[in-house]
Amino acid sequence: MSNSQNPNDPKNSNSPDGPQKPLPPVAPQNPRRHYATFATFLVLGLLMLYALTGGITSGQQVKWSEFLAYADAKRLKPDSVQVEDSRITAQLEPGADSPKDATARTIIVKSRPLLLDHYVKQLEERKLNYEVVEESIWKTLLLQLVPVIIIIALIWFLISRSMRGVGGGPGGMLGNFGKSRATLQSKERTQMTFADVAGVDEAKEEVSEIVEFLRNPKRFTRLGGRIPRGVLLSGPPGCGKTLLAKAIAGEANVPFFTISGSDFVEMFVGVGASRVRDLFKQAKEKSPCIIFLDEIDAVGRRRGGGYSGGGGHDEREQTLNAILVEMDGFEANDQVIVIASTNRADVLDPALTRPGRFDRQVAVNLPDLVGRRQILAVHVKKVKLSPDVELERLARGTPMFSGAELAALINEATIIATLADKDSVEMSDLEEARDKVRFGRAQRSRRIEQQERVATAYHEAGHAVLQTLLPEADPLHKVTIIPRGQALGVTFSLPEKDRYGYGRKWLVSTMRVLCGGRIAEEMKTGEVSSGASMDIQMATRYAKAMILQWGMSPRLGFVDYSGGDQREQLVSEKDYSPETARVIDEEIRALIDHAYLDATTMVREHWEQITAVAEALLRFETLQKDEVERLMRGELLSKPTVSDMLSAAEATRVAKPVTPTLGDVPPTLGGSLPSPA
Repeated sequence: MSNSQNPNDPKNSNSPDGPQKPLPPVAPQNPRRHYATFATFLVLGLLMLYALTGGITSGQQVKWSEFLAYADAKRLKPDSVQVEDSRITAQLEPGADSPKDATARTIIVKSRPLLLDHYVKQLEERKLNYEVVEESIWKTLLLQLVPVIIIIALIWFLISRSMRGVGGGPGGMLGNFGKSRATLQSKERTQMTFADVAGVDEAKEEVSEIVEFLRNPKRFTRLGGRIPRGVLLSGPPGCGKTLLAKAIAGEANVPFFTISGSDFVEMFVGVGASRVRDLFKQAKEKSPCIIFLDEIDAVGRRRGGGYSGGGGHDEREQTLNAILVEMDGFEANDQVIVIASTNRADVLDPALTRPGRFDRQVAVNLPDLVGRRQILAVHVKKVKLSPDVELERLARGTPMFSGAELAALINEATIIATLADKDSVEMSDLEEARDKVRFGRAQRSRRIEQQERVATAYHEAGHAVLQTLLPEADPLHKVTIIPRGQALGVTFSLPEKDRYGYGRKWLVSTMRVLCGGRIAEEMKTGEVSSGASMDIQMATRYAKAMILQWGMSPRLGFVDYSGGDQREQLVSEKDYSPETARVIDEEIRALIDHAYLDATTMVREHWEQITAVAEALLRFETLQKDEVERLMRGELLSKPTVSDMLSAAEATRVAKPVTPTLGDVPPTLGGSLPSPA
């Protein structure tokens, strides 16, 4: 039995402050308007039909030669010939071959003004009496006025509909095209709470005041204070900004309007502003409520620079102006809070982020180790895990993963375990899912030439050995030559902690590890390949950041040469001289060359260890950290190779158990069957 309540009944409010203000009643539709509109168009259609047909009865259309033949045969009724501007009609005498239908006894000859005098002359030659019929003035007027009447009626119809749209809300002449496309989630449907959001404890504490205000606004207004009108959630993609906004609405038990910033932007100027006005009007009717503007940078970019143009008359800027005006129009008792999210808070217009509009900016950053552990615990609630699963270890092995990536990791692990017909998700499934989410699916079926496999094995062995030897670098996790994504091989590291800053020792050690792959590959094959392209990009990125941003060059000193954010500028600008640019290039090159020389020395000194790891990779394809360390100590690995595992799988598939029949049993067994093992 359902327990439905009337939302307009103030007795059914669950607000702690008492009954909420009732929603405005919806005006009933008047069916007479629809009937009047239909009747108007029906009359206009009939008038047009009458004007086009002339209102004359139909008959049999004949040629002029046939008409003259009837006249010569004395078949035409006396005084029945009528001459009009566009035709000549006559009535046939009743006869044995005449049709019984009266309309069929009328013959019509279509004429043209140029031929009409010729036809009349032939009638006079045959001494036929005829009557000249003048066209009705009403017909002429209708032919001229009907198109005008139809156009006026259509304009009246559109204006009347737009005026009714103005009475029911914004939109005006645009009608439904100017209506808001926001999705409304009622209090009953908003089931998300703070318990469903993990890894953003500081952000939840920041917005808890919003929840308290929506629950008990009188507590804040008692001393003359007001709650922030807007909250801006900023952070990398997938960190839970939308989830946090839904949790705020769920905790406060209020309606939740959600819309993307791109939904405001259309080809026609003024549509976005109309949708903004309609959205805020609906929100005020549903207050207290929350408006969530996702990806607000689509309409809130800084005006007057970059690609936005110098004017203020384009559609995006008019939409932004409408948002600014609506947020300024909030009254103290509106109880409407605007929450927006963006990945680019640096490009937003200052008028949008000033106090009074978006008063607060809450950073929703990537989760740390504890946060990742909490996020994983939330997502594995409905997953059947094996006893060997260690969420703490998995959290350590997923640095810089966002909440969305962790959710995808758990889902991928579940799919992998399901396809393998397992009863539960094991730790190996989670690690495979992690590698798949970050680096792509393992392409085990890709056929690679032996020469490329050897080059890849020595390349990855160079990375793995140097990463094991350098204590300042991140610890090695595993190394594989199984292709993933665009890479033919991958060396995985497992950071011991979350890194929010970069020290010079770590940067130099990481650059040495990046150079080790190219050096080992070249020493084995005698040539260089494009396999080190990603290593070169990362090493160059680190070196540029060290020189331009982090002041790690003694020659350039404690100066920032990176400049401001130039992504919104058509032409990048440099705030230093050509001489300084030359020094910057020299310092970047010196850092990379120094790391390359150090890596070359280490590769030559530990070549035997690199060879052992590379040969093991060619046999086993994947090596864990402890296996790499054993190989570097000179020990041998006793695990089965890839060929052995494939052969065993093929043998298991081919060798099927055969159940002996009674006729196959030797006579000495007395006909008894062996018991199954």
